[in-house]
Amino acid sequence: MAAPSAPRPPRPRKEPQPLVIPRNAAEEQRLRLERLMRNPEKTVPIPEKLNEWAPRPPPEFVRDVMGSSAGAGSGEFHVYRHLRRREYQRQDFMDAMAEKQRLDEEFQKKLERNKMIAEEQTAKRRRKRQKLKEKKLQAKKNKLEQKKQEKGQ
Repeated sequence: MAAPSAPRPPRPRKEPQPLVIPRNAAEEQRLRLERLMRNPEKTVPIPEKLNEWAPRPPPEFVRDVMGSSAGAGSGEFHVYRHLRRREYQRQDFMDAMAEKQRLDEEFQKKLERNKMIAEEQTAKRRRKRQKLKEKKLQAKKNKLEQKKQEKGQ
């Protein structure tokens, strides 16, 4: 039997919070932020990115090799079915990875193309601004020359 210990001090009571049901996603996000900002010193748990599923690598040494003789036992079907299911999963995974890689390449090409188009537009506008600037300078020079000629007469 444990020795009686000193009585614990009562826990501080929390203020009752009003029940607020968010009507949309923005309001829900606002409520979460308010809850986080009530105690800014408290650390916020940030979940790690989940690793993608990948098929198990094939074994280095296969112990239960199926024989080639006719009349396989009734238990062999379940082994075959499991192996077939794993192979289909592996093929589906490889197809999904190939598709993902293709989409990534297309996205990178699209980014490069958009970047080139933006640079061309910028260069075109830069040339236009430069042209206007030169035109203004030329007009200013012409005006100064006209004033000089008027004074000289």
